[in-house]
Parts: sequence; structure tokens; C-alpha cells
Amino acid sequence: MKIVIYGTTEIGCLLATEFFEEHDITVIDKDENRKNEFNNLDISFIQGNGADIEVLKAADIQGSDVFIACTALDEANIVACLTAKNLSGIRTICFVNKKEYKNTLSFARGGNDTKEFFIDYIIYPEELLTQELFRIVTVPEALDVENFADDKVRLLEYKIKEGSPIVDKKVKDCNFTKDTLIVGLTRGGTLFIPDGETVLENDDKLIFMGTTNSLNILAGTFFHEKEFVKSVAIIGGGNVGLMLAKSLESLRLKTKIIEKSYTRCQFLSQELKSTLVINGDGTDLKLLEEEDIGSYDVTVSVTNNDEKNLLCSLLAKQLGVKRVIARVAKVLNIRLFEKVGIDVAVSPKTSAIKEVKNDLDENDIDILASVEQGQGEVLEIEVSEEFTDKKLMELKIPVHAIIGVIESRGKIVIPNGHTQLKQGDIMMIFTTSTNAPSVREFFKVKGN
Repeated sequence: MKIVIYGTTEIGCLLATEFFEEHDITVIDKDENRKNEFNNLDISFIQGNGADIEVLKAADIQGSDVFIACTALDEANIVACLTAKNLSGIRTICFVNKKEYKNTLSFARGGNDTKEFFIDYIIYPEELLTQELFRIVTVPEALDVENFADDKVRLLEYKIKEGSPIVDKKVKDCNFTKDTLIVGLTRGGTLFIPDGETVLENDDKLIFMGTTNSLNILAGTFFHEKEFVKSVAIIGGGNVGLMLAKSLESLRLKTKIIEKSYTRCQFLSQELKSTLVINGDGTDLKLLEEEDIGSYDVTVSVTNNDEKNLLCSLLAKQLGVKRVIARVAKVLNIRLFEKVGIDVAVSPKTSAIKEVKNDLDENDIDILASVEQGQGEVLEIEVSEEFTDKKLMELKIPVHAIIGVIESRGKIVIPNGHTQLKQGDIMMIFTTSTNAPSVREFFKVKGN
């Protein structure tokens, strides 16, 4: 596939380096100096404006498959996408940072008179981040939460804490709940797929797939005592803070927002129904003590500044908050946050990149989830009509992968080696991102 990327922002560079091995990538940017970042990669660079017809022609826009606009300016992205679409009819993906643009472009996309002059896919990273935060916040102690199959199936990630009864035990001896599978394990920053002989260690991060009910039982048995999250404190009342508070209000959770700008606090008070809005600085230890932040089940720091989010999170930890979640603007900072004790660090950019990856894959193979900063993937693959029915133990997948869930004739099955795989079944497969192409290829071959 031939992909043109306009913008060498962090997202643009991450996308280019993510896709260049499997796709033909051309990057456009006004700054000629950014070319040096791609010298060691098989990536073409063109200096210029992505909305300039001549620049787009130089990038062979008419011979390309996808155009992605991800500069820091929404207006530049929109104009570039519309120009590319009008010039060649190419599939366009547009990044925006303002909700009003996302709403307007989505409305225009659904109109009857747009003909070919529209943007195919609008990505608003802060909205994706909010959705991820909401899933993580509402499940006690979870590091990551993904829902599949109309919420009948879940992926949950937990960290083994000191004193856990499963430390130093083999996976096969842990007696994990029925209808759950341990599909991934991260140790020392590296994700791998464990087997029954794998011995679990303190600080390991375990990834499970299974039915929602069975995973709830597993979580309560092995990873947390509280059944529900009842109170959430949010530091930062920007777009993410506001959207998250609205979502939490829908669950009737006790919610508090601390926001430094008085004008913004006035706006938040008008927009929110039951959330307590506090005008103050989230880095002020005295304020956090006065607001009894330590009594809240979860604190989420979502300002636009990584250093401030880190400080706010560490202060909340000091006050006794058991679970602290922080927004991270720079993807490279995620592991730093986790190393110094932040329970969960999430970035809108990693969520957005996952959306793009999913959009680029074939129609019969979707990336349902990306975990551990892209090290692992959950693939959804439908068993082809050419497939010969057989038991899972008879499959000879050439790389490490686990079929975590099978949706067969409308029923959810958590499989074992004796489960029969049939034509038309939908598999949810967990594997590392390195092995994902081999898994896709394996299930394309007739007769597997």
C-alpha cells in the first residue's frame, strides 16, 4: 500500500516508522530539516505544503492509496485532505484537535451532497483518550481494559503486587477462573506469551481475555478487594477532563475536578451536573490535602503538561491514593511515568495510531486492541470458507499466538485445545505485533 503522510509531528513520525516496513511511505513537511529524521529508513521525503497541488503531485497522490494529514494545525489538515480527495479521490484520514471540527466534519461526511469531496476518517485523539480512560478508571486496579463482542468479551491487564498468592506459581497451578485465558505477560518492559510452565513474578503485568462475567470474578479473586470504583478526582479541566467527568456522571460516581483557570471553572460548572468543580492548582499539596484527595479511589491527572501531570500524580500517591492515572503527551515518557510509580500512563497518540492501523488493515482482519505501547495486538479474523474444520490443537500456527475467544454462530466460546474451529467462526487472537503479520498470513492460506 502506498501512503502519503503530511506532517512530521510526533504522530506523523510514529506512523511513518510504524508502517514503512510493510508499506511505501512518503512524508510531506514544510521544514526541510525534518528530512534527516528519515535518512536511515526507506521513506521518501518531500518538502512543501500538503495542500499545494504541485506538492501532492510530486508525492504521486494519484498513484497512492491513503493520505494522512497530522500536522499541529487542524485547518491545514482539513484543507490538505480536501485537496487530496478532490485531486485523486484517495482515502483521507484527518487528525483534529478541536471537537467542533470533528463534529462538523462528521456531519458533512454524512451529507447527501458531498459527492467525492469529503474526508473519509476524522480522528480526534482526545476523544479516543477519554474513552480509554473511562474504561480503565471504572475497573478497579486495571492497567488496561478493552471490550469486544458487544461487551460480552473483555481484555483486562493487571499488575501482580507484592504479597499476591500467585507470585512464584506456575500459570497452570494458579487456578484462574473458568472462561478466562492468560494471553500475555510483560516483564521488564518486554511482552511475551506465557505457557502453563511460566512462573509468575512480582511486578509482572498479566493480560487476560475471557467473558466479562468471568473476568470480573477473576479480578475480585486475585487483583482487588473493592467491587466498584465509587469516587474519582480529576486534575485538569480541559477537553479530556470535561468529557471524562461527563462519562463518570452517567455512572453516578462521586467526581471532583481541580482546574487552575477560574474562567474555565465557570464553564465547567455550567457543563457538568453533579461534578464538584474546584478552582486551584493540582500541584498545590495543601489544596490536595484540604480537598481530601487521598480518600478518593482514583485520581486522574489530565493537564496538557507531562511534568505537571507527573508531579500531580506523585503528590496524590503521597497522600494515599491507591490508584493514579496520568495523561502523557510524549509517548517516550510512558515508561518513565510507570518506573517512578504511576499506576497507569496513557497517551492520546498511541490510541490514535491504533485507530489508523485498524483502518489500514484488510476488511476481514481488524486490530481490535493494541496493548503495552503497541507490543501486543488483538486481531479479529473470520475463518474463511476454504478452511478445513479442525481442533485448535491441530493448528500449526508458525508463531506464538493465542486464540482467546471464538464467536461461533452467535455464541461466545473461550476455547481450549479440543475446541472445533469451523468456517465462518470469528476468532479474537492475541499475539505480539512482531508476529501479527505471520498470523494474518497463516489464516489466509487455504486449508489451514
